[in-house]
Amino acid sequence: MASNENRSTRQQRDCRVKPGKYGTNLSTSTDGEFIQFDEGWEFLQKGITKLKRILEGLPETQFTSEEYMKLYSTVYKMCTQDPLNDYSQQLYDKYRETFEVYIISTVLPALREKPEESMLQELVKRWKNHKIMVWWLSRFYHFIDRYFIARRSLPTLNEVALKSFRDLVYCEVNANARVALIDLIHKEREGGQIDRELVKNVVELFVEIGNGKMDAYEKDLEAHILENTSDYYSLKASSWIIEYSSPDYMLKVDECLRMERERVAHYLHSSSEQKLVNKVKDELLVVYANNDIK
Repeated sequence: MASNENRSTRQQRDCRVKPGKYGTNLSTSTDGEFIQFDEGWEFLQKGITKLKRILEGLPETQFTSEEYMKLYSTVYKMCTQDPLNDYSQQLYDKYRETFEVYIISTVLPALREKPEESMLQELVKRWKNHKIMVWWLSRFYHFIDRYFIARRSLPTLNEVALKSFRDLVYCEVNANARVALIDLIHKEREGGQIDRELVKNVVELFVEIGNGKMDAYEKDLEAHILENTSDYYSLKASSWIIEYSSPDYMLKVDECLRMERERVAHYLHSSSEQKLVNKVKDELLVVYANNDIK
């Protein structure tokens, strides 16, 4: 009996993460024994910490296939022990908590300290990192996603992670991101050079945050771009009618329509093209027609 207890204690003690010279070395030995929640979660947390360090660009080695399998196997075992030691629900809750803690402690402070265009660059970086983090953690947690979540009809791991980012990051920064984005579009309309790839990436975030629905893009971004477009071309029409002859004015209209279609092709969602074109026509052609009637 004492021999069995000593062996159990020894194996549980070996389920630890040992610090390496250049980062975190993951080491565990749990075959044939139960893994207690605190012990297993401590091991998984070290793997999560390693992933965060990689995302933050800190000195850290990449995951080896052996490390990945140890993390996956730990989750698997913690979910397939006897019912008294089945920690599926606790691990599911910790998955959500992992994203929330990381966002609050690291992501939001990084965004809050950046102004305007720099904030957009940081937002794109954080969204990209978020998707990488989801990719890795979903693989560590694959057993939970495939079996526990399916049986309980719970939100998937991807849905849980997306909701964390949407509720904590997107809801806080989307208004400022929209203003900075519209400022860049205005700058380009006035002949300035902008980073179109940056604009495209931010627009994609507004689309992707809807998880297959276009509500966020349409309400939080597109509607404001269309309103700004109307205001912009209304002012232009008032001065161009006086400044240009009728043939030159129509050439100007054609140029504006071409440039707006080009903007859609480069960085807006394709569903915005006709709406944008209609706004330009309403302001430049309707105003022109009304002026002719007068």
